[in-house]
Amino acid sequence: MYRITLFIFLCTFQLVFSQGNNDQKPIYVCPPCNSECDTLQFTTPGICDHCSMELIHQEELDLHTENKNKRIAFYLQDGVEVLDFAGPMEVFSYAGFDVFTVSKTKDPILSQGILKIIPDYSIADAPQADILAFFGGNSSRASKDVEVIDWVKQQEGIEYYFSVCTGAFILAEAELLENKTATTFHSALDDLQNDYPTINVLKDARYVDNGTIITTAGISAGIDGALHLVAKIQGFNNARKVAYNIEYDKWTPGEGLLLTENNPYQYFMGIENLQDYLGTYEFKNNLTLEIKINERENSIYALLEGQNFPLFYLNKDSFMGVNGHQVTFQRDASRSISGYRSSDEEAVFRKKL
Repeated sequence: MYRITLFIFLCTFQLVFSQGNNDQKPIYVCPPCNSECDTLQFTTPGICDHCSMELIHQEELDLHTENKNKRIAFYLQDGVEVLDFAGPMEVFSYAGFDVFTVSKTKDPILSQGILKIIPDYSIADAPQADILAFFGGNSSRASKDVEVIDWVKQQEGIEYYFSVCTGAFILAEAELLENKTATTFHSALDDLQNDYPTINVLKDARYVDNGTIITTAGISAGIDGALHLVAKIQGFNNARKVAYNIEYDKWTPGEGLLLTENNPYQYFMGIENLQDYLGTYEFKNNLTLEIKINERENSIYALLEGQNFPLFYLNKDSFMGVNGHQVTFQRDASRSISGYRSSDEEAVFRKKL
């Protein structure tokens, strides 16, 4: 009996001790999203309070970092619409994705009778991709080609499927949209519904996110869908930075239909009290800047000498500028904003005027 009691005591002591160590050394971290929370650690799994991304075990961090910049295959057919693929290609390349092009053969193809494209690979030698993307413009050339559809069906380990415009017909023909909700180019909506009656076709959505399959409406809507996918994988702040870098200032985050719990905008769109930061502040060289609200993004930006500079939310009173410097607003005794400090000159306090 004494030995059993001692054994139980030692096991209990070891459990408590190990839990105490876990409290000292948290083992859950936020996936890298270029925000302040990249340096935080947590003792339990869950959702990051700062960027709303799902926490991962610390041991998964290296693997996650390796897989952050996904390989995305752009399947292009002869006659493909230029902006259908060029818009998302711009987004994904700015976000650091490894983008490559695939066609049925390596023969040159002509986009809209204007742009000659030499595919990187054919379906016979294309490497493994994490994401497969399809685009409109003569899409029946691919969707009605048995060899191409067989190639799509044979791909393994695909994390996301993405389509723009009538590229959705390729996904439909490959039976990836059965009993799912999707959208496509406005003049092809009825055809998609009639040809594939198990699909719930939406006529008023910029994009539809089924979790692993994202279909977008025509042409420019592909940019919205691509930014959405970047937000899902790399975080909302990264998607905002891409939109800023490509000067796509008409993007409305979350404008599509999300049929998944993975909502990269939920936390950011719930940020309150942005009014606190509004006003005019001191800046370098006797200049002033004005803090304003971007209603589309529920965010703030600095207006300096007629140019807008977005500020990326990190946590309460803390933001990151486009130059990577952290801006921390300071409050007075009444909890009103009195000014700010920037990480590039921490000793300097800039007053709110």
